[in-house]
Amino acid sequence: MTQTAAILDFASAPHKLPSHVRADATRLLADTLAGGAAGAASPEAVKLLGTIERWGSGSEARLLSGGIAPAPSAAFFNGFAIHCLEWDAVHEPAVVHALSVVTAALLAASDRAGGSDPDEFLTALAVGVDIASGLGLSATGPMRFFRPATAGVIGAALAVARLEGLSRDAIADVLGLSYSSAAGTMQAHVEASIALPLQIANAARAAICAVDLLRAGMDGPHDALEGPFGYSALIEPLDLSRYTPALSQVWRIGEVSIKPFPSGRASHGALGALSNMIGEGQLKPKSVVRVTLHAPPLIHRLVGRPYKPGMTAAYARLCLPFLVALMLRDVMIDPRQFDEAGLADPGLAAIASKVEVRLDSNPDGNALGPQRLEIELDDGCVLNEQIDANLGSPALPLNVTQAYEKYGLCALLAQGADRSIFD
Repeated sequence: MTQTAAILDFASAPHKLPSHVRADATRLLADTLAGGAAGAASPEAVKLLGTIERWGSGSEARLLSGGIAPAPSAAFFNGFAIHCLEWDAVHEPAVVHALSVVTAALLAASDRAGGSDPDEFLTALAVGVDIASGLGLSATGPMRFFRPATAGVIGAALAVARLEGLSRDAIADVLGLSYSSAAGTMQAHVEASIALPLQIANAARAAICAVDLLRAGMDGPHDALEGPFGYSALIEPLDLSRYTPALSQVWRIGEVSIKPFPSGRASHGALGALSNMIGEGQLKPKSVVRVTLHAPPLIHRLVGRPYKPGMTAAYARLCLPFLVALMLRDVMIDPRQFDEAGLADPGLAAIASKVEVRLDSNPDGNALGPQRLEIELDDGCVLNEQIDANLGSPALPLNVTQAYEKYGLCALLAQGADRSIFD
């Protein structure tokens, strides 16, 4: 059996989720919807609504902003909304925001069908997240393409195909069709462009379209992962044997991390440590003279960019100096501070000038840790904090208060959203 065949068998198998896996799926779905509803109210998403309307009207699926649209457009908008604030859950070892694409696509498919059985929906969600994460876990090198989109579109398309009851043979074609639509590079991340969540949006829409094209009689390549021009050959090298032996035994959705802060996940090690130190009285923000984060190459590449005047909100969400400045000033990261006034605040700029990300000796291009936070104080004392796990990860989960703080802020921001999201 090929590795692709094992993945197709898993995608089409009659699973019954173990209770703890179902609980993980429910918890992460709630987190994704809350963050997506907040994102749907962001200035960037509000701009996008006009484009969604120009693409055509329809009443197939709900938007997280409160409107309705054809299913492919709803998947596109909701995928953008879920990722645009950088508040969406992530499988850290895989470096895949698997919930984002899979949830957006499944919501649209379920709405278009008039709803779906909760167990079937959650199983499809867990399967899609598993496959998207599994492709990331199988990667043998650093990212060139934007893995949440390229792996995400495949996981999402197979999840939608499963929810719609397609056969294993049909799901094989859906895999090929979704691979044929895979797109999104890391250039958008390097430049901190709003194209980054648009790549998530494109993937969610492509997942819906892959199933629709299959139903229209189109077929897809059947060796899309392992073939000579497949995912492993062109997108990034894969060793699928890292993933497939544990299929149905280890559910990857339980390994996904929730993001307490609306910022790039690579910033959460430092932000979580600072939040904890301030909260426990170990650190007085006004005494900080300098903050240095010693971190692996991926952290440096993703959030090591300097503070600069005139930066966009998308840039600031991936700028550790600005994020540390917000944490030291407010002891939180509030998306409302990413407006023109907040980004140009001279006080924040002054604090940000004290922050630096330095490369450590870690050779792993996919590693998010360990990290070391070095804080110099005005009395000459230097604090060192070892960071082995990011806040919100399975190794360091949010406590009840932290979870409700995130949920409450999302609810406050998402004024136009369906309030049942926050029930």
